[in-house]
Amino acid sequence: MQTAQIKVTNENGLHTRPGAVFVKACQGFASTVTVDNKGHKADAKSLMKLMSAGITKNDMITLTIEGSDEAAAMEQLKVIIESLIGERKASDCRYLSMPPCHEAPG
Repeated sequence: MQTAQIKVTNENGLHTRPGAVFVKACQGFASTVTVDNKGHKADAKSLMKLMSAGITKNDMITLTIEGSDEAAAMEQLKVIIESLIGERKASDCRYLSMPPCHEAPG
């Protein structure tokens, strides 16, 4: 099991968009990933559960990962959380990959 405390510096915390990026990355690992925010533990592979943790800017979260690929997961997930400062473009971090937004016609 690996555990790390990480400060969330994104202006809007882990709201829907950055939360979805984080959840998608978590789902790519076999390991169990849990986020603890002020005693509220959430399964990081579920966006709804992650959102229920109410993670806002400057929260110090505890990331706990347990399983066969826990070391690789910890390395990647820490980078993702730290890279969400100001919600950088996906191209700014090799781990972030979101499909491009499509503009509405007209």
